[in-house]
Amino acid sequence: MRVTFTVNGRRHEADDVWEGESLLYVLRERLGLPGSKNACEQGECGSCTVRLDGESVCACLVAAGQAEGREVVTVEGLAAYAEARDGDAGTAESGLSQVQQAFLDAGAVQCGFCTPGLLVAADELIERNPRPSDADIREALSGNLCRCTGYEKILDAVRLTAARKDAKDAGEKV
Repeated sequence: MRVTFTVNGRRHEADDVWEGESLLYVLRERLGLPGSKNACEQGECGSCTVRLDGESVCACLVAAGQAEGREVVTVEGLAAYAEARDGDAGTAESGLSQVQQAFLDAGAVQCGFCTPGLLVAADELIERNPRPSDADIREALSGNLCRCTGYEKILDAVRLTAARKDAKDAGEKV
């Protein structure tokens, strides 16, 4: 079957997709977007998290055919997605979204395997709840496993993103 959908703002077609093929496989192997990681293939680790019509999903659990006519945002498209949504691509020098820059600034990236899924989940949280409590952050990221950081730097990065967004919205220098 052919699957036609929008990925990171661009229309894509994937031909000869078999019924059991995952969205993750199509993104990585057919479209050449390796950011979403393939780890557990059971929706347990969150490393393959993408946004499907704005909602965070584990791409390993979504059949590629379910993406027909829908919008997918991967970690590679976060900056452009943020720019289209907020009119702000984040840091001009880096071209990263605010959440991506905050993860770097807070030292929240270790081996990097879990980072794409955490970034996508954190981006959705900040869009949905610009002033999350620590409990909100923990809940939003609970489906994402990190084996390196102990999570404190990740929490710091999400807090930093929220603080920077607050400052920007208040017209303060970020």
